[in-house]
Amino acid sequence: MHEIRWHGRGGQGAVTSSKILAAAAYRSGFEGVTAAPTFGAERRGAPVTASTRFDHAPIRMYSQVVEPNVVVVLDESLLAVANATAGLRPGGVIIVNTTRSRGELGLPDTIRVVTSDVTGAAESVGLIVGGEPMVNTAILGSIAKATGLITMESIGAAISDAFPPAAAAKNIQAAQIAFDCTAAGGLP
Repeated sequence: MHEIRWHGRGGQGAVTSSKILAAAAYRSGFEGVTAAPTFGAERRGAPVTASTRFDHAPIRMYSQVVEPNVVVVLDESLLAVANATAGLRPGGVIIVNTTRSRGELGLPDTIRVVTSDVTGAAESVGLIVGGEPMVNTAILGSIAKATGLITMESIGAAISDAFPPAAAAKNIQAAQIAFDCTAAGGLP
């Protein structure tokens, strides 16, 4: 089973992207998929998490992911406050929206770190909401490239199901740009 934990800030769309990733996983051939938000007293800008699971067998677990094999960080400042690497399985990967290098992030050498300028991808296509770049769908391209688990075709179809055509086109374009600027590698 593949377990992904999302770290974002309220209003960034971590919950939406966890659902879109689950839909894309289903379209990529995974039969069991779940997406679950974590809600508390969050407000815009406060740290939030969400979870996505997918497998080739039915999933009967709906709790939050605590031992992910993939961690997605929508805002690099969360690395300092959200303990994003907690529980990350050996051989797991953390995907960080940043322009900084791995060394600058101060992450342990024992985990695989993938960085991508997802904010730049969103900005380049004008994917701006309320004055802020929307990185949640763009980072789906980085996930596809970094893990090799989901196809870009599946991500595009899942985004098209989630948004009206004009908005979907921008989101798909941003995801493709993020895909293109993310280092490949795949999970072991």
